[in-house]
Amino acid sequence: MNEQLTRRDEMSLAGAALRGAPWKPAAMAGATVAGASFVMGMLLPGPADVSWALSLGITVFTLVAAIGAVARPGVGDRVTRQARQWSLKHPFRFALYPAAGAAILFYPIQLIFDNDGVFGAAFDSVWGAALVWLMAGLLALPLKNRARRERLTP
Repeated sequence: MNEQLTRRDEMSLAGAALRGAPWKPAAMAGATVAGASFVMGMLLPGPADVSWALSLGITVFTLVAAIGAVARPGVGDRVTRQARQWSLKHPFRFALYPAAGAAILFYPIQLIFDNDGVFGAAFDSVWGAALVWLMAGLLALPLKNRARRERLTP
């Protein structure tokens, strides 16, 4: 089978894989981490940083959703299973799309709470998304063998 996929095909596959993401647990994990980070900032010396807490919460939300989406490649309908298997074969390509979503969520937070301006907020958002991409890709690497095992079992 020819593996030459267009960027549009890759986006469709990543979207199909993310369709089965555990969104509620991801939101709960992100909110918990953001809240804990902000409370720790209030308790420890120095000012509490809302931007840091929200960005950390978005990072955890994105990672839980991305890894949860591909953690069980044999679950779901045929299209979702195939999309998850592709995502596990190409973890860093798959991780581009959750990272892009994180960048979109990071931007208004950086713009509003950090007062960096339009370009500074964009720069911070891209760096945050790059870290999400790297972490999601690295966390998906050990799951690669699951795709092979799921393919071999009927």
